[in-house]
Amino acid sequence: MAGVIFSCENSLETIRVITNEDTLAQVSAYNINYTRSDSGNIQIQLISPLMEKFGGNDGYTEFPEGFEVIFFDSIGQKTSFIKANYGITYERTNNMRARNDVVVKNFLTNEQLFTENLYWDRKHKTIRSGTFVKIVTPDKIIYGDSMRASESFSNREIFNIRGEMEIEDEEPPSQN
Repeated sequence: MAGVIFSCENSLETIRVITNEDTLAQVSAYNINYTRSDSGNIQIQLISPLMEKFGGNDGYTEFPEGFEVIFFDSIGQKTSFIKANYGITYERTNNMRARNDVVVKNFLTNEQLFTENLYWDRKHKTIRSGTFVKIVTPDKIIYGDSMRASESFSNREIFNIRGEMEIEDEEPPSQN
């Protein structure tokens, strides 16, 4: 019985680490739907079930339950989106890392990217992945070891392409 009581005590170091201001979220927001616009035109919409903002010298914002970012053109039409099951944005660089079931879609070309890790450089408006990628277009599927592209996913470079498969619509058999 004494062993159970004493095993529940926390060391002072453990308590200090847990209560350190850099490890606790300064702000937590639930079910967020943030829209950024300019002159009345929507540019970006961010949707997430949970956002946590952390301070300190290397402040960051985390989306531990996933997120979706939708991009719009100058007339308010959706052009592309990025979504994942986890995301983190670094304040100093304003860049984002996404992981776990990452999907990027370009609505104009109907092309999609599937990967497990993605780095979004917001300043240069580029995305890249150093892991396996699958790109689905209206007429083919492309696999690669990594890639880099514009954030709209309209221009891209795929590295070590492993396969390309043409997708053809099958015509139903004629009934004579």
